[in-house]
Amino acid sequence: MKQCSVCKKVQIVPGCLDDYRLLAHYHYRDSRPGPFEKIFVLRNEAAGPARNKTIGVIVYSMPSPRLELRGTATDNFFSGFDRNTQLELINRNIRCISRVIVAPRFRGLSLASRLVQQTMPKMNVPIIEAMAVMGQVNPFLEKAGMMPYASKLPKRFAQLIEALGMIGIEDKDLIAPENVQEKLAQLTRAETEFIDVEIKRFLKGYGSRRNMHPGPERTKYVLSRLTARPAYYIWFNESISNFKF
Repeated sequence: MKQCSVCKKVQIVPGCLDDYRLLAHYHYRDSRPGPFEKIFVLRNEAAGPARNKTIGVIVYSMPSPRLELRGTATDNFFSGFDRNTQLELINRNIRCISRVIVAPRFRGLSLASRLVQQTMPKMNVPIIEAMAVMGQVNPFLEKAGMMPYASKLPKRFAQLIEALGMIGIEDKDLIAPENVQEKLAQLTRAETEFIDVEIKRFLKGYGSRRNMHPGPERTKYVLSRLTARPAYYIWFNESISNFKF
């Protein structure tokens, strides 16, 4: 496939927190990502009004001290040590991708995957990891070479997702509450009664939310719970054969 002219002119260069702030509002979590290790940006070198503009950003942070799926992915390598030794090993050997953002105008060009793939080796650690919500919808981390590990889906989540699928709402639809609400509004009476029972059953685990009335707010809340299922991703740097002790 012929590469687009924009992709040919994009450069990946070291960035700073100001670069992140320029694009933060495009991320579903637009707050500051916390203490960061390094930031890289995509700069557009093509002619036009967007020339020299930051059109993408990736933020690397220090790793979380405890992630269950890290043990699965690393065959429990970091387990079995005292707490201080374990934290020291994790901090020496792992960095975490905490944000990847591409400006909407430049999405669909595989720039997010390129940003991940080309910057991971620059971190000079054996392991890069990430947690991503609904990674199956936009698997850019996998395309960049990261291996996914999904946590087990709770039964009530699976039941509601299956019920939504039965009325024509697929996994890929779950990140767009407005579109899902529009589909719900077009259901037959029997379909509406069916899915309302399933949603009420799902909401029993959320206290006062169980009594939410059908409508956009309930749909948005339900989808926010369903999509809060981050998968764990890991990449092993083959150029670094041993862990740092």
